[in-house]
Amino acid sequence: MSNPTAAILVIGDEILSGRTRDSNLHFLAQELARVGIDLAEARIVADRHDGIVEAVRALSAACDHVFTSGGIGPTHDDITADAVAEAMGVPLGVRADALAVLQAHYDRMGVEMNEARLRMARIPEGAALIENPVSAAPGFSVGNVHVMAGVPRIFEAMVAGLLPRITGGTPLLSQSYRILRGEGEIAGPLAGLAQEFPDLLMGSYPFQSGGAYGANIVIRGADGARVHEAMTRLAAIFPE
Repeated sequence: MSNPTAAILVIGDEILSGRTRDSNLHFLAQELARVGIDLAEARIVADRHDGIVEAVRALSAACDHVFTSGGIGPTHDDITADAVAEAMGVPLGVRADALAVLQAHYDRMGVEMNEARLRMARIPEGAALIENPVSAAPGFSVGNVHVMAGVPRIFEAMVAGLLPRITGGTPLLSQSYRILRGEGEIAGPLAGLAQEFPDLLMGSYPFQSGGAYGANIVIRGADGARVHEAMTRLAAIFPE
């Protein structure tokens, strides 16, 4: 049986403008590989309602899970909850459980629950909350879409709480091998090796550093013994 598939949708003008460097894709890819969920697609969209709706619908239909990052704060441009609710065809409103979490947090801080903060208690009907141990405002899962904050520290904490609720598959194992030759020289033998091991994934990642150039060959697969066998063959073809 193949692993579940996933997509990540990163939402925010600040990412597309270059003002903010995204790290959530990198983090999520590593965590999904660890639990045996194959990240199949990544998209970045602006803070535009229709664009988010379209992307959520497309990715939700294409993958087993969709993880979104960004746009669930208290300001006017935090529109992810509205867009996801429309994409999934469910109403959006202030939920008592989300409101209780936020109210307790702001009471501890001695901060007023104003209209802006109340926006973060709006949850699609039927959604399950995703705990936010950093700043309290919850994310949520509706259908196969998991909506989380864009701030990396909060996103990472939410992912840690969410993944144990999701059924994964077989984690991918990987090994890498450094070859000090150009890709044009190694391409033929590497293609032959890939045909010999069709159950494995092989990638070539070129580098140039300090006058030296070459490629790091990464071999990935679910069967550790097969990965090791392929890596042994690669080392024999291109000895150090």
